[in-house]
Amino acid sequence: MFINELNQKSFSEGYVHRLMRILGVSARIRRKKVNRIRVKPEYIKENILARDFAANAPNEKWLTDVTEFSIPGDSRKLYLSPIMDLYDNSIIEYELSFKNNNQLVFKMFGRATKKYPEAKPIFHSDRGFQYTSNIFKNKIEEVGMTQSMSRVGKCIDNGPMEGFFGTLKAEMFYGKTFKTLEELKDKIIEYIKFYNEERFQKRLGCMAPLEYRNQASKCA
Repeated sequence: MFINELNQKSFSEGYVHRLMRILGVSARIRRKKVNRIRVKPEYIKENILARDFAANAPNEKWLTDVTEFSIPGDSRKLYLSPIMDLYDNSIIEYELSFKNNNQLVFKMFGRATKKYPEAKPIFHSDRGFQYTSNIFKNKIEEVGMTQSMSRVGKCIDNGPMEGFFGTLKAEMFYGKTFKTLEELKDKIIEYIKFYNEERFQKRLGCMAPLEYRNQASKCA
């Protein structure tokens, strides 16, 4: 992709902006976060992460959240629940479903812990009903993770996860037409693979997340 090539060659932001004006290219505006289901929490945790988004190694800090998608002509909604590793911003696991329920999060979490059975990260989320249930509390305790939650109304406490949702929707959803939610689901799966394996990030030295992760494992 054109923007990825620019990132890899490390052009200045001013140069990129000038090229955008010449080519008539403009940025897509990220829409505001949608309202969530309001359920009285069975328990809550403090914001242990405290906006410290730096990680020195894989599986030190994981972020999660749920976002929704809808398209004209379909009364259903599609929900995405991913886990991001703050070391390299990779999406280490995710679940897509037409239902925003506990299983959306529990399935994702189960696969992540199976993939990384020795991982004991700080696990940070907002105070959504899935994360504040006693069932999820037990799951966290069983694997020895430390749970952390954003403060009420403070989306910035989960900033990198929110940033990923904004990037995903700006690059593959907003302004695009999808015939069905099933088609959209396939495109999200395709995008996450691209994001992990090919989308260069300035913070990672213009490498893709998994490229950066693999480099770290070779140096360990």
